[in-house]
Amino acid sequence: MVQAYQRLVDEGLASARTGSGTVVARDAAVPPRPAADRRRTLHELRLPLSTPDGIDLNLSPGVPDLAAFPRAAWLRAERAVLDRVTASDLGYGDPGGSPRLRGELVGWLARTRGIRADADDVLVCGGVAQGQALLAQVLVARGAAAMAVEDPGSRGTRDQLTHWGVRTEPVPIDRNGILVGPLRETGATTVVLTPAHQFPTGVVLAPDRRRELLAWAGEDDRLIVEDDYDAEHRYDRTPVAALQGSAPEQVAYLGSISKSLAPGMRLGWLIAPRRLQADLLAAKHASDLGSSALPQLVLAELLTNGDYERHLRTVRARQRARRDALLAGLRAHLPQARVRGVAAGLHLLVELPSGDDVAIAEQVRATGVLVHPLSWHRRLPGPPGLVLGYAAQTPDRLIEAAARIGQALSPPRP
Repeated sequence: MVQAYQRLVDEGLASARTGSGTVVARDAAVPPRPAADRRRTLHELRLPLSTPDGIDLNLSPGVPDLAAFPRAAWLRAERAVLDRVTASDLGYGDPGGSPRLRGELVGWLARTRGIRADADDVLVCGGVAQGQALLAQVLVARGAAAMAVEDPGSRGTRDQLTHWGVRTEPVPIDRNGILVGPLRETGATTVVLTPAHQFPTGVVLAPDRRRELLAWAGEDDRLIVEDDYDAEHRYDRTPVAALQGSAPEQVAYLGSISKSLAPGMRLGWLIAPRRLQADLLAAKHASDLGSSALPQLVLAELLTNGDYERHLRTVRARQRARRDALLAGLRAHLPQARVRGVAAGLHLLVELPSGDDVAIAEQVRATGVLVHPLSWHRRLPGPPGLVLGYAAQTPDRLIEAAARIGQALSPPRP
């Protein structure tokens, strides 16, 4: 019951105050989902990163724990799939993805992320990167020359949008997430967000900010692109629900197995407003005719038999221990630094009191540790910092990395 009430508060649907109880928030009504209108069109359309030399501790953000890949569970699921797969299952099939996987995904995402969608709303794609590329192509074709992005925010996302001809408008964030006032000032009608665990600051979009953002999106059919890139990795509580469940016709939802299983699988999903789905499906078909069939069927099997959930529980415990080890090492060897963000994800942000973070990252690199300077991921002015990924290193190696970082940043003794 406590978690249910907390989820309502997190989504901005209720507000709670000590001594006053919990009440429905003002303007908290969820818009109805329109009836399906693209099924006929759907059927008509059926015709990372290597480690540099000299680096023995790679703390780049976004590098998952590939050693944790569930080989035995994947092999069992693949054998089960091959025992019953038909010849037609291995053909080109629907460019939107395997019907079985899409059916399993909508059930799992509804239960774990609060997503509201039908199986036909899911577009299986080659990870979040392809989903973003498809959205960029469709939106540019519709006249959207600019998109707003969080600042600081993912440099990879910004670079990819630029590649597809999109001008990105930086919008500052604070401890509650993106600032909607500056977002309005950009004039952009689309914004790309990481609301469950913002990259790279690690903050969570606050309930009041969620409501304000959804109100912005409801004006003139604006669009929120929700990158839910590591929401399954929350260590202190149940993660806040996805924005998509509150406004399916204003949010394009992106997810993948890159951070939970392996990025090399190139398997993700896009759930977009229905007004965009036919164009997105056509763009996907033109791009590659559809994603690889066998990995889709294996992932569907893992979702069906519960092995995917069991794997996530194991990985969460493993990653929490690694995050704790890195925090302990930083407290011991870099006490002047401030760590930002909630207990979640596969990276953390260390804000530094002063200095050029690019130069600082080079100093750290000289000790054999690879980190990202915060300035790589921002265009607006702000404090220096380092973005540290911890997923791919063991606790003892993370403590060693913290010691080297502290050594690199400590002033020389006279």
